[in-house]
Amino acid sequence: MSLRPGAINFKEKWKCLEETVQSILSLDTIPRDVWHASFNHIYFLCGSFPEPYYEKLYKSTKLLLETHVSELLKFIQTEGTENLLQNYCTSWQKYSKAIKVLNNLYKHLNKIIYLQYEKMLESVEVSDEPNMMMVGELSLNLWNKIIITPLINSMSKLLLDEFDKPRYNLPITTPLDTIAVILKSFVEIMENNETNPLKIYHCHFEQLFLMQSGEYFELESTKLSKELTVSEYMAKVLVIMKEEEIRAKKYLHESTYNKLQSTFLKKVVVDHLNFLHGESEAMIREERHKDLHNNYLLLCGVKDGLVLLGKFFRELIKQNGIKVLESFKKNQIYEHFFEDILKLHTKYKSIVTEVFNNDYHFSEILDTEFKIIVNYKFEENQPSKAPEYLSKYCDKLLKKSYKGLSETEIEHKLLQSITIFKYINDKDIFQNIFQAHLAKRLILQQSQSIVIEEGMIKNLKQSCGYEYTNKLHCMFTDIRVSEELNTQFQKEFLKATKDKSNLSFSVNILQTGAWPLTLPTKSFFVPEQLLTCSKNFEVFYKEKFVGRKLTWLHHQSQGELKLNYLPKMYIVTLQMFQMSILLLFEKCDTLKYSEINEILQLSDGHFQKQINSLIDCKLLSLDGDNVKLNMDFSNKRTKLCITSAVLRDIPQEIKQSINSVEINREAYLQATIIRIMKMRKTLVHSKLMVEIISQTKSFLPSKGFINTSIKILIDKGYLELTSNLPVEYSYIA
Repeated sequence: MSLRPGAINFKEKWKCLEETVQSILSLDTIPRDVWHASFNHIYFLCGSFPEPYYEKLYKSTKLLLETHVSELLKFIQTEGTENLLQNYCTSWQKYSKAIKVLNNLYKHLNKIIYLQYEKMLESVEVSDEPNMMMVGELSLNLWNKIIITPLINSMSKLLLDEFDKPRYNLPITTPLDTIAVILKSFVEIMENNETNPLKIYHCHFEQLFLMQSGEYFELESTKLSKELTVSEYMAKVLVIMKEEEIRAKKYLHESTYNKLQSTFLKKVVVDHLNFLHGESEAMIREERHKDLHNNYLLLCGVKDGLVLLGKFFRELIKQNGIKVLESFKKNQIYEHFFEDILKLHTKYKSIVTEVFNNDYHFSEILDTEFKIIVNYKFEENQPSKAPEYLSKYCDKLLKKSYKGLSETEIEHKLLQSITIFKYINDKDIFQNIFQAHLAKRLILQQSQSIVIEEGMIKNLKQSCGYEYTNKLHCMFTDIRVSEELNTQFQKEFLKATKDKSNLSFSVNILQTGAWPLTLPTKSFFVPEQLLTCSKNFEVFYKEKFVGRKLTWLHHQSQGELKLNYLPKMYIVTLQMFQMSILLLFEKCDTLKYSEINEILQLSDGHFQKQINSLIDCKLLSLDGDNVKLNMDFSNKRTKLCITSAVLRDIPQEIKQSINSVEINREAYLQATIIRIMKMRKTLVHSKLMVEIISQTKSFLPSKGFINTSIKILIDKGYLELTSNLPVEYSYIA
C-alpha cells in the first residue's frame, strides 16, 4: 500500500473510522486489523491531496464526542440526585479510559494540531485559544463543558454531605472510594491548564470543604473543652485528627491535607491554647508521658506552641541536674559524676525521643542544659572538674584491676562515656589527662585490653577528628615498635654477644613529642645489677638507628624482684627507685638512711617518698638512722605490687596538665585567628568572633581570651585595625 498523498473519499473513510471511535467509547474490544485500518484512515485523511481533511476530521470527531458526552449527561441525571455521584463516577471511569485509547489512535492528527499551534505562536497576531485542541484535551474539555458545568453545584453539595456523615456518625450512602474518583476527575479534567490546573477542585470543592470542616472543628472542640478534662480532650481531638488525616490522605488531593491540618489546629488548638497550657507544668513535673506526648502532638504544628512546654522541660532538667550534682560524695566522686549524670541524661533523652518525637527544640534544650550540668564548677574561679572525672572513670574501666564486668560491658560503658564527653567544654584538658593516664597504663602494662583501648581512641576520633587523637595513636605505635625491638634485642643481640645475665629486661622506646612524660632533672645511680642490661641495649639501639639519642626515664620504669631471703618466696612488683633501694640490701641487711640517699642521688623529698613506701609495706624497717631488711616479713599472697604508693595521681599533676593546656590554647587560638584572617584578608570583629568559636572544637574560648589573642597578634604585626566602623581587622601578609 502506497503512503503517498492522494485523493480520498472522506465519507467512506469517516464511516469506518466512526464505528471504531464508537467501539472505543463503549470500551469494546477492537480487532488488531480494524485498529491498524483506522489508524491508516486518519493518516490518509490528514494527508489527502489536493485537499487535506484534518479540519473536517477534527470537527466530525468533536461532534461525535459531543453527542456521546450529552448522552452520558442524560444517564447521570436519570435518577435525579439520588444516584448522581455513583452514575457520574461510573460514566467518568469508562470515559477516561476510552479517551486515553482514542488519543493514542489520533496521534497523527494530534501532531498536525501541535504544529499548527506552534505556527500560531510564531505569528504576530495570537488568538487567546487555538482553533483546534488535541483529541485528548478536546475530550476533557467537552466533559467539563457538557457535564461538569451544569452538575457542579449539586455535586459539590452531595460531596460535602458525604464527607460530613462519618463526622456525625451518620450512614454513608456513597462509598468514599467513589468520592475519591470524582474529586480526582475534577483535577484530571484541568490537567492541560498550565495556569490553574486545580481550578475546578479548588473553587467548587476545596474552599467549601475547608469552610465546612472549620465549622465542625469549632463546634466539636468547644463542646469537648467544656465536657472533658485536658487529658481527655487531647486524647479525643487526636482521634478526630487521625480520622481526618486518613480520609484526607486517601480521598482528597494532596494539596488539601496541609490546609485541612491548619484549619484543624486553628480551631482545636490555637483557639483553646490557654486550656491546653493549663496543665503543661503539672504534666512535666509529674512526668505524665502519655499526656505530654498528646500535648506535643497538638502543639508542634502551632507557631511558638512548644515554647511554654519547652520552658517547663528546661526547668525540670535544671532542678534534677542540681540535685544530682549536690548528691555527689567526696569518695570516688568521678564514678558518681559519670554514672549519675549519664543516668539522668538517659532518662531525659528517652523522653525527648519517645515523648517529643526527637523534636529539635527539645533536643536543643537537653543539650544546652546538660552542657551546663556537665561543666558545672564546684569551686568559683576554678576550671570544671568534668575532664578530670571522666578521664579517671575511663582509666578505671581500662585497667586490669577493674573486675566485675565483661569486655562487652566495658566497651558499652566507654561508648556511653562519649555521651558525657561531647558535652565537655574543655576537651583539650580531658585530652591531656587521658593521655597521662594512658601513658601509665601502657608503660606499666596495666591495660585490660589493647583492643578495648583502641576502641576508646576510635570513639574519641569519631567525636573530635584525627588531629585530636593523633598523639594517642602514636603512643600505641611506639608500644608495638618497642615490642619488636625487644624481640630483636633478646633473640639477636644478646644471643650474639653471649650475654649470660639471668635478668629479663625490656624497654619501651617513646617519642618525646607523643608522650606526656617529664625528663629527669637529676642524674640517678643505676644499680649495678641493671647497668649491664641498659648499656647492652644502648649499643644495640645505636647500631640500629644512627644519630638517635636515648634518654632513660627511670622514674617511669618498674620491675619484679624475687625475694629469696625469707622462709617463703615472694615476687614483688616495684617502681625503679624502690627496686634500686632493695637491691642495695642484696649483700647486707642494714644500711644507713643517709648512706642510701647518697648512693641513689635522689632529691630529699623524692627519696623520702620512695623509702617510706617500702617501710610502710614492711619490707624494710627503720631503727633510728638504720634501715634494716625485715627478715620477719610475711604476707598471705606470694605476688605483691607496691608501685601504687608512689605512682598515685596527685593534685599537682592535674594542675600541671591544666597549666600546659593554657599555654597550648594561646598558641592554638592565635594560629586559628591567623588562618581565618589569611583566608578572609579583612573581617569585622563580630564575624571574626563567630568564625573563631565555630573552628575551635577542643575548648570554648571566652570573649576576653579571644580579644587578648587579637591584641597580641596586632602587637606582633600579624593584624591591623582598619579605619572602618564597626571594628574591622586586616591581615598583614
